[in-house]
Amino acid sequence: MTTDPAELLAGPQGAQLRLGLAIKQAEQAMMAAKADALRELDLTVPQYAVLLQLTERPEMSGAQLARGAAVTPQTMAGVLANLEAKGLIEREPSELHGKVLVTRLSEAGRAVVAEADARAVGIESALWTAFDESERDLFRGFLRRVTSVLHK
Repeated sequence: MTTDPAELLAGPQGAQLRLGLAIKQAEQAMMAAKADALRELDLTVPQYAVLLQLTERPEMSGAQLARGAAVTPQTMAGVLANLEAKGLIEREPSELHGKVLVTRLSEAGRAVVAEADARAVGIESALWTAFDESERDLFRGFLRRVTSVLHK
């Protein structure tokens, strides 16, 4: 039996052993569950992520919002245009940098994000209860390690 991970993980027989595949499948399941929960509110997961960020830090730029939502700046431009068209956000030039638009929640956005967050918390709660406290701590540690290894 080989101890070389490259040999063990190579080819179709190794695919099911790969941690990356399991992480991706878990992420897809989480995003699908959140998408289903938000659909009735006419929100996507990236739109929800923007609204939630703006509850904590109003007047963020598109670039800051893109980093926080883990999407490209190009994708964020579309997300922001859609949110603005729905009346959930307001955008205006920054007082510090005239070419930068800052974004804040509208009154309608504040109401929608409260309901959206309650739905997302329901998904997170289901995940939370699948593990005991020590398992959650281990899981977070494993995920931090994944991030650290891959951010070289």
